[in-house]
Amino acid sequence: MKFGKAIVKSRFIILIVAFALMVPSMLGMIFTRVNYDMLSYLPAELETIKGQDYLKGDFGKGAFSFIIAENMEEKDVISLEEKLRKVDHVETVLWYADIADVSVPIDMLPKSIKDAFNSGDSTMIAVFFDTSTSSDETMNAITEIRNITKGHCFVSGISAMICDLRDLAEKEEFVYVVIAVVLAVIVMMLFMDSYIIPFIFLLSIGVSILLNMGTNYFLGEISYITKALAAVLQLAVTMDYSIFLWHSYEEQKLIHSDHKEAMANAINETVLSVFGSSITTIAGFIALCFMSFTLGRDLGIVMAKGVLLGVIGCVTFLPSIILLLDKPLEKTSHRSLVPQTRKIASGVVKIFPIFLIIFLVTVLPALYGYQQTNNEVYYNLSQSLPDDMPNVVANKKLENDFGVGTTHMVLSDAKLDSKKGYEMTEELKKVKGVKYVLGLKSLIGSRIPEEMIPKSAVEKLKSDKWELMLINSEYKAATDKVSKQISSLKKIIKKYDSKGMLIGEASCTQDLIDVTGVDFRVVNIISIIAIFFIILFVEKSISLPFILVAVIELAIFINMGLSHFLGDSLPFIAPICISTIQLGATVDYAILMTTRYKKERSLGKDKKESVIVALSTSIPSIIVSALGLFAATFGVALYSDADMIGSLCMLLSRGAIISMFCVILILPAMFMLFDKVISKTTLGFLPKKGGKINE
Repeated sequence: MKFGKAIVKSRFIILIVAFALMVPSMLGMIFTRVNYDMLSYLPAELETIKGQDYLKGDFGKGAFSFIIAENMEEKDVISLEEKLRKVDHVETVLWYADIADVSVPIDMLPKSIKDAFNSGDSTMIAVFFDTSTSSDETMNAITEIRNITKGHCFVSGISAMICDLRDLAEKEEFVYVVIAVVLAVIVMMLFMDSYIIPFIFLLSIGVSILLNMGTNYFLGEISYITKALAAVLQLAVTMDYSIFLWHSYEEQKLIHSDHKEAMANAINETVLSVFGSSITTIAGFIALCFMSFTLGRDLGIVMAKGVLLGVIGCVTFLPSIILLLDKPLEKTSHRSLVPQTRKIASGVVKIFPIFLIIFLVTVLPALYGYQQTNNEVYYNLSQSLPDDMPNVVANKKLENDFGVGTTHMVLSDAKLDSKKGYEMTEELKKVKGVKYVLGLKSLIGSRIPEEMIPKSAVEKLKSDKWELMLINSEYKAATDKVSKQISSLKKIIKKYDSKGMLIGEASCTQDLIDVTGVDFRVVNIISIIAIFFIILFVEKSISLPFILVAVIELAIFINMGLSHFLGDSLPFIAPICISTIQLGATVDYAILMTTRYKKERSLGKDKKESVIVALSTSIPSIIVSALGLFAATFGVALYSDADMIGSLCMLLSRGAIISMFCVILILPAMFMLFDKVISKTTLGFLPKKGGKINE
């Protein structure tokens, strides 16, 4: 009671402090760097990541792109090269004419080299940057190159893709929040009993969101997925806490005539229920932090922090603003659209065996679909962008005109014997799907001594420690064909040079596939175990955690399985995030009903009446909560052109509705079936000594 009274007494101070914190929060949000490169979250100890560091350290080369020019004469291409070299952070511009120089006649160059850079009316220029793939400097350089070429050239490569992704995300992010807010307000105005309270909820949650986004500044940077989803997710998963406080306050007003006293009691009641409820959601997000693919840690930390700030805001800022606007709230009250639920609950309990049969019939096909969906995810990051994006168009141009799907880079020992280097190059050329190999050994061949190659060209491909080769492949990144090709290339490289490395987008993507495959299993196990023990502690039961987790896991299986049966292709990150977020966010529905069921049984009511009361009293909160999560994410899913965002939001919105139905229909059936088991394995389940026990 003391905490509630202290909050009520300090309400004006709380409001002043909260609004004052908005200024530094806004600044923190503005100055927090956003990372758009998914591959940068791979573990630093991977060979591909180390190779990229060597490439940058020894050659001064970081990002890499192919620029495709159409209908340009040789003199115009040379002029374009000069312009490209003047762009800030462009380290190397490489075309076949650069290799020829004045000392080597063009006719002496291997035909394969000339053909590699020319195809019909198209000419290809390789550009290396001295900055990393996703750095702000590289993004600015890509933008400047596009301005120089005035749309007549196509810029391919992962840096160009990240640049397009940044532009798309920055354009859409504000719209995501607007859509989520508008749809959430509509749901709350329909299903709450006041026209004003939804806006108060949004104000309170908005303050928590700003605090969360502002404090991200201390993390250094966040991913674009985190930035795009954090506000929407925080709104969706913390809305429950505001609803809990509001319902508790209305109940207390019926008991206490003084609104301040009613709010103090409501705060104390809400603190216990909300903190208990939020623990499972926080646990779901913290589970993501155990991913070796550190995007999970990025999203997990931000969202766990957001949920905690949402809880604090719910029991401090929200009650303060409600008391301030208490009279307008009373004048704008109306009847909720949620129907009387006693008859619905009685009907569900009456036919509970049907829902047990549905559970048994559904679980195997849902599990099959779930497993298939996990096997069908895509890892090609360009696939998450619309077909008309400049980078996607450039990649198709590169593939159609030059037969290049992806580019590998090889770093070999600079002191490697020339004969071995030449033999390795010849073997690499013979690997299935290799279009050509560009390196000193492929240029020299048996006709040109290395001394005849211009020093400027040699420096572009050789340092004191490493020699660089480019291998253009016919295969796209993240395909089975390129996976086999990578394996073959690595065997050849290691055969001639134990220190040699294969790097590039395809190799990094292959590492991404291997790493996230392990992460998925680890995160799933950790989230289930963590939430299992939280339920065990909260409900003081051995059997209830099994039942509750089983019901929500079925909802997850159905949700993910539908993607397989509907033929939807999901980005790789979706199954990892959804399994933990849906479990953590919607198990609250089950805990809410379970707590009431336990309370009714402890009062001596029989199992049927206890289940009916628990279900009928829980349905309104579950419906509003699930529809709130659905509304906040479904609109974003329909609007977003970035499939990485759209797919996650679609799964979250669908998952909220599926979890709602599973909890309302299947969980009561589980209570009816396992009541005796629950009574023997749960502390405080039966009436206190002397109370009447009903079966």
